Amino acid sequence: MEMFLAITVGALFAAGLYCLMLHSIVRLALGLVLLGSATNLLLFTVNGLQRGFAPLVPAGEEALTGPFADPVPQAFILTAIVINFGLLALLLVLVHRTAQETGTDDTRALRTELKDSDQ
Repeated sequence: MEMFLAITVGALFAAGLYCLMLHSIVRLALGLVLLGSATNLLLFTVNGLQRGFAPLVPAGEEALTGPFADPVPQAFILTAIVINFGLLALLLVLVHRTAQETGTDDTRALRTELKDSDQ
């Protein structure tokens, strides 16, 4: 199972990097979403796939016993999901506004338009 997750993480990173290299702002946003998802899955995979109980100390006990799930990677992943969502929302607003102003989402055309406005 971990080998499958490692291959999936690699495929998501590769697809995200490929989308970042294309000349479309919408695909750039898609690439950032894929990179964020790959990072979350990487954190999940690095933690190891363990089946255990919730990390709660039973009543009358001093410490945890038996196998238990580590809550720290789960907290990291939840935080990363919220940050990725906020970044995506901001990026989509910027992409929409740029497309409204310029009429295109091609980065080469945007670069040409910027040079023309400087003169």
